Amino acid sequence: MSDIRFDDRTVIITGAGNGLGKTYALEFGRRGANVVVNDLGGSAFGDGSDKAAADVVVDEIKAAGGNAVANYDSVTDGDQIVATALDTFGKVDVVINNAGILRDKTFHKMEESDWNLIYEVHVLGAFRVTHAAWPHMRDQNYGRIVFTTSAAGIYGNFGQTNYSMAKLGQLGMSQTLALEGISKNILVNTIAPIAGSRLTETVMPQDLVDALQPEYVMPLVIKLCDEESKETGGLFEVGAGWIGKLRWERSKGHGFNLSEGFSAEDVSENWNSITDFNDADHPGNIADSNRTLIRNLKNR
Repeated sequence: MSDIRFDDRTVIITGAGNGLGKTYALEFGRRGANVVVNDLGGSAFGDGSDKAAADVVVDEIKAAGGNAVANYDSVTDGDQIVATALDTFGKVDVVINNAGILRDKTFHKMEESDWNLIYEVHVLGAFRVTHAAWPHMRDQNYGRIVFTTSAAGIYGNFGQTNYSMAKLGQLGMSQTLALEGISKNILVNTIAPIAGSRLTETVMPQDLVDALQPEYVMPLVIKLCDEESKETGGLFEVGAGWIGKLRWERSKGHGFNLSEGFSAEDVSENWNSITDFNDADHPGNIADSNRTLIRNLKNR
């Protein structure tokens, strides 16, 4: 098996001053990529800024013989991040949307500012970076993009309404971009990582944070960004040396006779079959999802 290399490829990694982003940046640099290390240098809660976060990673990449440049913009200024890649290296091939913050509160205590800031960093920021890079990827007929969701977005998590919303929003963005990008060789995937970081140390015991090393997530990201990869539209949970792909599952459900009509009482009477996941199916797209509904409509 040949080594995965990124020679002459330019990779943008947001939130690359610490944790997962730093681990990605160092590995891409080691594998020959030109790396744009983006980090505002704020706290895990979105406060402040510090150029040192990105500078330290750039220095480490260069010391190992790699090529890197720092960018200190907020992800909400995504066009400036992409401009750094273009001005320094002439192109952009890979975008890793990794930047994130937390503002955990139960819903009844959450203020609108907590909601808005999480949305701006996770959703608007990922949109703006990706949107600025997208036309360049289309023009060169090549691109690899990774979005970052979480278990909170997939399953929900107490005290994280804002974060859950934002993380599932990234998944929805990724799914549609995978459809729009495939004809231009732009592959788009989403990971739900669990790793020790400034964010997880606010919600996990320190011994678990220490054990869940970012290096256990990084290999999947490298594989998804490989120019030989064919994977797109995928969702992967990853951490602690384990990787699994997720897909939607839907019960067979119950089709009512539309010519006779049906009521809420009829729904209640057939509730067990509606919610029974024995012999479930797995729609992979909107056409698959609608096929059963259309069939029932035709049978009226």
